Amino acid sequence: MNIAIVGTGYVGLVSGTCFAEMGVDVTCVDIDTSKIENLKKGIIPIYEPGLEDMVIRNVNAERLHFTTKLIDVLNDVQVVFSAVGTPPDADGSADLKYVLDVARTIGQNMQKYLLLVTKSTVPVGTAVLVRQTIQAELDKRGVSIEFDVASNPEFLKEGDAIKDFMSPDRVVVGVESEKAKELMTKLYRPFLLNNFRVIFMDILSAEMTKYAANAMLATRISFMNDMANLCELVGADVNMVRKGIGSDQRIGGKFLYAGCGYGGSCFPKDVKALIQTADKNGYELRVLKAVEEVNAYQKQVLFHKLEKYFNSNLEGKTICIWGLSFKPNTDDMREAPSLVLIEKLLSAGCKVRVFDPVSMVEAKKIIHFKMASLIQSDSSNLYFGRDIYDAVLDSDALMLVTEWKEFRMPTWGVVKKSMIGSLILDGRNIYDKKEIEESGFSYCNI
Repeated sequence: MNIAIVGTGYVGLVSGTCFAEMGVDVTCVDIDTSKIENLKKGIIPIYEPGLEDMVIRNVNAERLHFTTKLIDVLNDVQVVFSAVGTPPDADGSADLKYVLDVARTIGQNMQKYLLLVTKSTVPVGTAVLVRQTIQAELDKRGVSIEFDVASNPEFLKEGDAIKDFMSPDRVVVGVESEKAKELMTKLYRPFLLNNFRVIFMDILSAEMTKYAANAMLATRISFMNDMANLCELVGADVNMVRKGIGSDQRIGGKFLYAGCGYGGSCFPKDVKALIQTADKNGYELRVLKAVEEVNAYQKQVLFHKLEKYFNSNLEGKTICIWGLSFKPNTDDMREAPSLVLIEKLLSAGCKVRVFDPVSMVEAKKIIHFKMASLIQSDSSNLYFGRDIYDAVLDSDALMLVTEWKEFRMPTWGVVKKSMIGSLILDGRNIYDKKEIEESGFSYCNI
């Protein structure tokens, strides 16, 4: 089976590589020439454990190809996946420019039946616009060619995406014809031989399912962060509360971990887009608006705790941050809580020292772009460390923001000797309070 995937970002590249791994002939398309040339050499633009080796293996096996021109392969494939970006507009709604560009290109160049599958996260009703766009181009050409559209939202966790794709909990597919259903069944059957977990539904419901899933997970996170803040005021332990409610089978234990806020490419963007969809339809999603508000507050919680500890006297203090990416096992800095903290620390007159095992290059680029006015000309108030111990040198306080594995068991004696101060702010509740305090630190968590 031959397919094309337009867009070699996170979703497109992981999806294309995993399809190729299962024997499908895949051509990944992107307008970025340098990215395509690098991919041909096995140089990938994102960090995802195991992905680079899989790309190289399938390129060498000639099952995975890369090009900048969709029209060169359009009529050699049966299915085209659209995995292009849907960046948020100023009001939070999704920008469909690139999605409709793909549809327009297909309508202008297709010569035979095609199934266009939207894999990008798009607002409910996008498939209607995609179909209208393709049909309009066919009408301009004066031709009648059969085609189908479908929705196949992705549910990949960054840092665990290959496992998620190769052994999915479920595959959601929205179709409107039996032919499209047969093609998608054929494509996914190899992944689910023992338990075919493809859920077919109408396209509108498939589009909504993606947003609803991310909104529910974001809600669980913000709910527990809200509970954590109340626990602190009344003297309860949110970790005990989590265990207590998580043992209820109706609730379960996943996504109940309190922390310093969620970030990434999906939850913030999708929650905003769903709120906008409701607003446009005359309905207010009050719960989701509260989820956003809680998350915005939570990203500042460590800063507020720091202020309280130093009686609001932060001028000249040196603060170390361990972990910059929005979660472990990725270099993704989008909406990362660390960015909020760094900006507030610099604005308060602090010197900031940071380290992350993977995202240092991406972080440096974003921080210097977003906070240029706060960074001193000699960069003396912002330092990117070589490792965890170099980063913590001469710090008054240490903030754990992203729970990378290498942060879990540092040599606390070395940390203590390296620091000037003794405050540990644990933004992910990964440390043992007794152990930290016995090592001579003051410990504060969520």
